[in-house]
Amino acid sequence: MAKVTLSDLQAFMVVAARRSFVQAAGEMGVSRSALSHAMRGLEGDLDVRLLNRTTRSVSLTEAGERLLARLQPVLSELEHALEDVARDDNALRGTLRINGNEGAIRQLLQTVVPRFLAMYPQMELDLVAQGQFVDIVAEGFDAGVRLGEALHKDMIAVRVSDDLRFLAVASPRYLRKHGQPVVPQDLQMHRCIRHRLPSGKRYRWEFARHGEGFSIDPPGALTLDSITLMAEAATDGLGVAYIPESYAREALARKRLVAVLTDWCPLIPGLFLYFPGNRHIPAGLRAFIDLLRALPDERSNEVG
Repeated sequence: MAKVTLSDLQAFMVVAARRSFVQAAGEMGVSRSALSHAMRGLEGDLDVRLLNRTTRSVSLTEAGERLLARLQPVLSELEHALEDVARDDNALRGTLRINGNEGAIRQLLQTVVPRFLAMYPQMELDLVAQGQFVDIVAEGFDAGVRLGEALHKDMIAVRVSDDLRFLAVASPRYLRKHGQPVVPQDLQMHRCIRHRLPSGKRYRWEFARHGEGFSIDPPGALTLDSITLMAEAATDGLGVAYIPESYAREALARKRLVAVLTDWCPLIPGLFLYFPGNRHIPAGLRAFIDLLRALPDERSNEVG
């Protein structure tokens, strides 16, 4: 048998998962040329072609597909064994990558992250705040954090926050000058601070009461792509903003903002940590989940 190494097989699995030498090399921290050379060496050692290469893409040959299918359970079992040793030694190591929007990452930083880092000092957390919803598997993340209503049904999800709601808010000065809306349709007569989503589309404000729900694209001369900036603009009297309650809580308490249309702002599912249900859960992620479930307010509801 040829001198095939474990590192070569692991590299092959990363290339097979990413379908790209550039992405795989970036994830592994090696150069593209070195990774390509290693894969050609693996093919030479096995005397079989595993990868079809073009200038733009990489795909598996039939032999590559067979090797991948056999490798996945073997290497997964090896990973389990190594993690069990690490857990027995109470010394979790490695990197845990989590993707979420800014509010979701902030929630983690204020709750579970300090405890996790204190308990597992040899673990590294890579938290990516990204507005646009991404495929966490394709992008190489261990988990993501998003609103429950945005999750796919094939994901396992662990609650991170209580249910939340969006509020329409404005400064007292603005309301004295322009009046207070009584029903959502009144917003058509107001200056609204609109939200540009990462996709480039404007967010439509969603309201509901007594089973009646609808959305509107309110008028306004100001559009922002940051909820934090929207809250600040509303506080400065530039118009009505529709933002998560957590972003307005401090200004509401200090009476720098006033909530309007509250009867039309229902609760929605809160934030959930989610991950694929058909993949092995890394030891670091399992430890992170255990801490989430042990939070004082018992945010441990699981769906999926």
